[in-house]
Formats: sequence, structure tokens, C-alpha cells
Amino acid sequence: MAEKMFVEKQLPQQKWEGGHLLPAVLCPNQQLDACRFREELKHHKARLEDVVLKRSGAILLRGFPVETALDFNAVVEAFGYDEMAYLGGTATRTNILGGVYTANECPPAKKIPFHHEMAHVNVFPSKLFLFCEEEPKRGGETPIVLSHAVYERIKERFPEFVERLEEQGVIYTRVMGAGFDLSSPGGRGWQLTFSTQDKTTAEQRFAVFNFLMQIISWLHL
Repeated sequence: MAEKMFVEKQLPQQKWEGGHLLPAVLCPNQQLDACRFREELKHHKARLEDVVLKRSGAILLRGFPVETALDFNAVVEAFGYDEMAYLGGTATRTNILGGVYTANECPPAKKIPFHHEMAHVNVFPSKLFLFCEEEPKRGGETPIVLSHAVYERIKERFPEFVERLEEQGVIYTRVMGAGFDLSSPGGRGWQLTFSTQDKTTAEQRFAVFNFLMQIISWLHL
């Protein structure tokens, strides 16, 4: 990159896709404190978005002064994006501060399949930021794939299936209990999913996402 603050590196885990490495890996080219790092992000935001992110699909920032959730929140805010509330999401997450949430609190042995963030609603984020505060003793990787590459491969192998999806769409059906089910990656109950204890309010918020809500009374023995 022409700017001197960021230099591109290569890691063994990167994959070639469409002639470019996924993700792009950027490291500091000189010593930066947290404040200077955020200022550089603001200054180079357009290039990071329009060149690096558009080319590779994802950016890994490695070796920068980000150590806590507070640091991470400040870095995200430096990009100046409008924050999207986690309303309608079903992952078992806890809000730490600002727009920072835990990724998922289900047991470590559970595998989380590839997915689009908030793909089941009609209002979804355009960008995601991930941060590792404490490296796990084992596992913990966050694999990523390019959606358009997956689409092209599926269309090549199963063209009729893709045609049906594009013509008819998809209906998601989810049964939501109350509270947290920490045994499931998608274990948020309806109260937490829509931030209310009131069923009428929940129905109104369901409608915003074009959801159809049906309340079922359960018999407890």
C-alpha cells in the first residue's frame, strides 16, 4: 500500500480466491499507540474499503494495539459506521459495551456452521468486526468464506435447486422458548431476541422484520 502505516503480509491460513488472498492481512509498518491507530483508520478508511476490502472480501488487522473490548469498541467507532442493534438475532450473546457483544456462549464443543449474520431478517449488517481478547487453549478459529463463491459452486452443481430458491425464496421456522439455552448456538428466547417481556411488543417487533409470530401455550407437568 502507498500509505506507510499499513503493510500487507501473508499467512499460511490465507486462501486464494478469484486471484486474491482471503483475507487480506494488514500489519503496522511502524510503532503505533491506540490513539494514533484510530486516527490512521479514519484517514485511510476509503482505501481500506474501496481497495483492500473490495478486492479480498475481508481484512485481518494483526499486531495493532487492541487488547480489550473497550479498545475494540473504539476501533470500530473510528470507522464511523451507523451501529445496528442486535434485535432479532438468536445467538446466545451478551452485550459487553456499546456495539460489542460476545460472539457466542454455547459450549466450546458445539460447532457453528457457516452462516450470514442476521440472514433470517430483512435488515442486516453490511459489515462485521471480530476481535479475540483471549486466545482459546484449543480451537476457536473463525473460518470465513466468500458467499458469491459458494453461490457459484452450488449453482454449477445444482442449477435446478438454485433456480427454485431464487424463484420461491426460503421460509425459516423457529421455536423460541424463554431465556437463554446455552446448549445451542441459536438459543436466545423471544424475550431476549426482541428485548421485551411483553408479548404485544414482541409481535410488533416481529412485524418490523416481516415475521409471523404465533404464541403457543405449553403444558408443564
